Amino acid sequence: MPSGWGRSVVTIGVFDGVHRGHRQLIERAVEVGRERGLRSVVVTFDPHPAELVRPGSHPAALTTLERRADLVAEIGADAFCVLPFTGELARMDPAEFAHEVLVDTLHAAVVVVGTNFTFGYKAAGDLDTLRELGTRFGFAVDGLDLITDDGVTFSSTYIRSCIDAGDMDAAAAALGRLHRVDGVVVHGDKRGRELGFPTANVSCAAHTALPADGVYAAWFLLGDRRLPSAVSVGSNPTFSGRVRTVEAFVLDVNEDFYGHEVGIEFAHRLRGMERYDGIEPLIAQMKDDVAQTRKLLGA
Repeated sequence: MPSGWGRSVVTIGVFDGVHRGHRQLIERAVEVGRERGLRSVVVTFDPHPAELVRPGSHPAALTTLERRADLVAEIGADAFCVLPFTGELARMDPAEFAHEVLVDTLHAAVVVVGTNFTFGYKAAGDLDTLRELGTRFGFAVDGLDLITDDGVTFSSTYIRSCIDAGDMDAAAAALGRLHRVDGVVVHGDKRGRELGFPTANVSCAAHTALPADGVYAAWFLLGDRRLPSAVSVGSNPTFSGRVRTVEAFVLDVNEDFYGHEVGIEFAHRLRGMERYDGIEPLIAQMKDDVAQTRKLLGA
């Protein structure tokens, strides 16, 4: 932390997605910080702890680290702190983690976590452990119950399962906003242009949580512009494709997007990915996809 930072109110976790449950924790930290005249700090890890503990098990990422920082700032936190998740950090026992990270590094006066919070080597510490250590080291602990809806607990794992199934409505309900992926527009095979539907081929980072293969009504984000688009996710089975791609046909805009950093917000799933016997049936279906997109997005 910067020199002279002083004590702080800390909430700590991966916070992938910054979903409604995460927002509750961050909002509480901000609230307590303002009540006490302390700065609020949101702490996350990079890479995802699962990748170090079980290499190759990195879960699909709901948000990039940069996107997480933006969302945390929108909530009102004073700082977003990224801790490198190293082998040394993973091997810390709960008391060592509390002392070295929460006390020495972050100067925590209050720590806000969910009731399911675990920490330390092999997740040996829980909420009760944290409270005991808080008493020893001089910080208070605020444990919040998890947000649920009809018996479903909002979690990053639950949201990933919704996205993997193409259920963007359920994902949006848990996130509190539309699911978004970010990437750079790159050159593709230009087949869409040949069919009369030029698409922006969006290359996303590794581990990005892409929806199930299919076609979606979505918003194409470029700078401060939010443009309606029909987006295909999949491997183009009509043309025997093998690599999953994200291709956005932006409605009523004829521009060159190559090289631009863009975002895509998935609003509704129109259909699954299908293989067509010939070009004409595919073009007819694409026209219908565009018409549905216009209707659903009010475009």
